[in-house]
Amino acid sequence: MAENEAAALARRIIDANRYLVLSTADATGRPWGSPVYFAHIDSTEFFWVSSPDVTHSRNIAVRPEVGIVVFDSQVEIGTGQGVYLPAVAELVDGAASARGIEAFSRRSVAHGGREWTGEDVRPGGGIRLYRATADSHWMLAKDGRPDHRIPVDLT
Repeated sequence: MAENEAAALARRIIDANRYLVLSTADATGRPWGSPVYFAHIDSTEFFWVSSPDVTHSRNIAVRPEVGIVVFDSQVEIGTGQGVYLPAVAELVDGAASARGIEAFSRRSVAHGGREWTGEDVRPGGGIRLYRATADSHWMLAKDGRPDHRIPVDLT
């Protein structure tokens, strides 16, 4: 697969799917995976809303390094493709949240969900805005070799 084809496919997969799998670990390294509804900006910044009390949010507070996979789980066996992203996640506060909540709200409304505002994710509320910034993107090469991942440049 040519580099530009891989980048286009990675963007299509990210755009077409509503959920990502967020992999976190606690302070001792115990892993946890969570599907979360997401929005993104330029396929490098991923936003979701979550309670700060759930396992993945508590894990991010002590260990911000995360793994993300975006894929369509409904395709035929052997035809699936996904985008793998190592990233750093964080709770987004204050003025920094405006950009992310706007992207999250726009995507939520487009998928039949509700509109979101900064008030919905303010400190002290039960739901907060989180962001993961990917430092690279990977896909399977689909060249017949098991687990042959290739880097994908989405910059």
